[in-house]
Amino acid sequence: MRTSIPYHEVTWSGHEIEYLQQCLTSMHVHGDGPFTHRCEEILAQKLGSHRALLTTSGTDAIELASLLLDIQPGDEVIMPSFTFVSTANPFVLRGATPVFVDIRPDTLNLDETLLEAAITSKTKAIVPVHYAGISCEMDTILAIARRHNIAVIEDAAHGYLCEYKGKMLGSIGDMGVLSFHQTKTIAAGEGGVLLLNDQKFATRAEILREKGTNRRQFFRGEVDKYTWCDVGSSFLPSDLIAAVLQAQLEAADGLLAKRRAIFSRYMELLKPLQEAGYVQLPTVPSGTLGSGHIFYLILSDATHTAGLKKHLSEKSIASVSHYVPLHSSPAGERWGRAVGTLPVTDRVASSILRIPIYPNLQAEDVEHISQTISTFFS
Repeated sequence: MRTSIPYHEVTWSGHEIEYLQQCLTSMHVHGDGPFTHRCEEILAQKLGSHRALLTTSGTDAIELASLLLDIQPGDEVIMPSFTFVSTANPFVLRGATPVFVDIRPDTLNLDETLLEAAITSKTKAIVPVHYAGISCEMDTILAIARRHNIAVIEDAAHGYLCEYKGKMLGSIGDMGVLSFHQTKTIAAGEGGVLLLNDQKFATRAEILREKGTNRRQFFRGEVDKYTWCDVGSSFLPSDLIAAVLQAQLEAADGLLAKRRAIFSRYMELLKPLQEAGYVQLPTVPSGTLGSGHIFYLILSDATHTAGLKKHLSEKSIASVSHYVPLHSSPAGERWGRAVGTLPVTDRVASSILRIPIYPNLQAEDVEHISQTISTFFS
């Protein structure tokens, strides 16, 4: 057992340095190299999407999606308030208004029963966030979106190889976004991917991603020269990032299996605390498969949460809380609007505590963390 347990730790596959050396030797370290192409093939095939386009971050992937949907000033985009700022910022940059709705008390995902009341004539997109890799209720969300002719962009930053009724998260809406930031289940330091689930987006997405040029078509021999032909930006990651990512993607099944096993063990060890009414543990609805990206406890109030965090820290166990709800943040109040009050979001944000979960965590570490938490309540 460790004497000190950090909240997060990257787990390397063992091939990252090998692939980085190959990339450096090849002299193709810029974007759209062989590692980038291989990662895109793996992601599209594993997730069942029409296309996968690597980006420099999950944030950039959402920004690319906002360009593809031609988001304009005055448009509205519905999303949960309980999410990271990357869900909202790309749309604000386009002049749109984030419209914040409350979350479900069980999964902490966007409450689909509140969607209809949030839709206006200005609504251009819905962005369900699959919190902790647990799926939103996508059938209902898609049915509402189709009825109102609204696009759906899945924020599946937490959800690589997670499922909803047999479909991979990110492949269900019109587009999906994943993150490969160091803190995610599959980590390349930085990086993200935009998943295109409709062929109609493919050609323009390539152009927008390549600074508004048809450069990728040129290198495939489809045009005799490339030129500026649309708006766009530089969304391409270095092939060095893709080299690290390829090693992670090849090891993903094993890495996620370890996370899921730790998640299940926490559920087993901490279940008595939930039964006693001390905490709320994660809910994994029937028909879904999570990633073990986050394990959290929701306590009765902020005082108890702070007390447990201090108790864990005294035993050299790191824990963290998040998010400051976007609707109550300075920027959210300035550029967004909430649909009514968001009581579940406010309660969860003030009382949630996340504990360590990553493949390198040993069985005795999980036992120690769980016992330390139980001791606090006893």
